[in-house]
Amino acid sequence: MGATIHSIASHLPERNVSNEDLAAEFAGWTAEKIESKTGIKNRRIVADGEFASDMAAGAAGRLFDRGGIDRSSVDALLYCTQSPDYILPTTACLLQHRLGLPTGIAAFDFNLGCSGFIYGLGVASGLVASGQARRVLLLTADTYSRYLHKEDRGVRTIFGDGAAATLIDHADGEGGLGGPFVYGTDGSGAENLIIEAGGQRCPAAVPAGDDDDQPASRYLRMNGPEIFTFTLNVVPETVERLLEQGGLALGDIDLFVFHQANEYMLKHLRKRLGVPEEKFVISMHDCGNTVSSTVPIALEDAAASGRLVRGMRVMLLGFGVGYSWGGTIVRW
Repeated sequence: MGATIHSIASHLPERNVSNEDLAAEFAGWTAEKIESKTGIKNRRIVADGEFASDMAAGAAGRLFDRGGIDRSSVDALLYCTQSPDYILPTTACLLQHRLGLPTGIAAFDFNLGCSGFIYGLGVASGLVASGQARRVLLLTADTYSRYLHKEDRGVRTIFGDGAAATLIDHADGEGGLGGPFVYGTDGSGAENLIIEAGGQRCPAAVPAGDDDDQPASRYLRMNGPEIFTFTLNVVPETVERLLEQGGLALGDIDLFVFHQANEYMLKHLRKRLGVPEEKFVISMHDCGNTVSSTVPIALEDAAASGRLVRGMRVMLLGFGVGYSWGGTIVRW
């Protein structure tokens, strides 16, 4: 039994932070300068009392309602987040109850960032192909805005909050998720994108306020140049591995949907790979970098605009925090 992507629905919070809003906070920066550096005009930010699981539930509800999908037909719930409700229980258990899904299903969280959607597709495809499930709900959601220091313009201009719900269904024959799937991990780069406080190694967040001894330890710390170098190294290699394992040439791919890190990086990758502009999706102008949800949001946008149609062969690639990366080729 094969697996295929049945449908995708996203959810973005209502609060908007525009380039004009950020320019008013950072002296010497203009809205035009921010857009030229990032390719982002707006980013959506959760309200007080709104959490990643709320967005995930919103995306799932939209998916069920729009597709007329019977919730009792879901066999497994996978939730990718780095913004869980609690240390325990796993937020997937809470979402199972909140969404009214059957109790006889598997449900678990997995902690990955920008590569998480690809990993989720791989796990879901394996569950279906092995007969452990026929229909899998993959949820991705993050609220990175809560991890950003208010004076760190390098990250505040990039990241936004968002969620996506993807239904992976069984299919006769191979299905659209036949692969190949390739993955990569390099923990030596962990310190280049990290939040130190909150885990067992640094169990207590530093005191509230900006005048504590370690004000950055509870905030996201990103080494932009190192992340850029990492991306330029692993993405071309991953594309080559995917094409080789799939027995394909670059020209056989109809559309390329990569993690929407920032527009400058994506344009650099496109040119380096030699991908025509019309085959390369950039879809982050009005939502920013939503971490684990960038790829499904971009897929939904491409389908809505007519750039992605049935039968297309699409390369998906995620890369970032960990370091972690993964890619696959799907038939839409």
